[in-house]
Amino acid sequence: MDYFVHESSYIDKDVSIGVNSKIWHFTHVQSGAVIGNNCSLGQNVNISNNVRIGNGVKIQNNVSVYEGVELEDYVFCGPSMVFTNDINPRSKFSKGRLNYKRTLVREGATLGANCTIICGNIIGKWSMIAAGSVVTNHVKDYALIVGVPGKQVGWVCECGEKLESNYTCSSCERKYTILEDDSLIKIEGENCGV
Repeated sequence: MDYFVHESSYIDKDVSIGVNSKIWHFTHVQSGAVIGNNCSLGQNVNISNNVRIGNGVKIQNNVSVYEGVELEDYVFCGPSMVFTNDINPRSKFSKGRLNYKRTLVREGATLGANCTIICGNIIGKWSMIAAGSVVTNHVKDYALIVGVPGKQVGWVCECGEKLESNYTCSSCERKYTILEDDSLIKIEGENCGV
């Protein structure tokens, strides 16, 4: 094996795990799951059936990634954050997997400790969801979301620093601009970041 699985963890049949990934104590990866290269799954993590996880993803302790959730490359899931996959669950009236709402977490997004992501939403690339926030709507690329329910309070750089009003990162000097539709994009070119 070119990946590590702690002896206390369970890996079902028909699972793909990438090179250099690490799966720690008491974790369960269910059938049909795909985990990319260089991922780290902490203690007591559950990866449900058919979940797709990109490269370089870090999932901290006590996180369940339910069927219908997809994590692109370099997503960070903080400790005890929560995904959902059913908008109106009932124990007695289970609707089954065909009714799960898809949740997509785009490249580089950070989901802070104890935040909750309501299913059916897209979390934009390089966005940051603050600890304890509850996301009920789509999140723009590079958006900083805080509160219950989550509201956008600013923008963050790819490196994670909050951007000031000139949209230039004071830490890494990456430069961004606002478009007419109130979305933020990175300015590519020389002298724009590391």
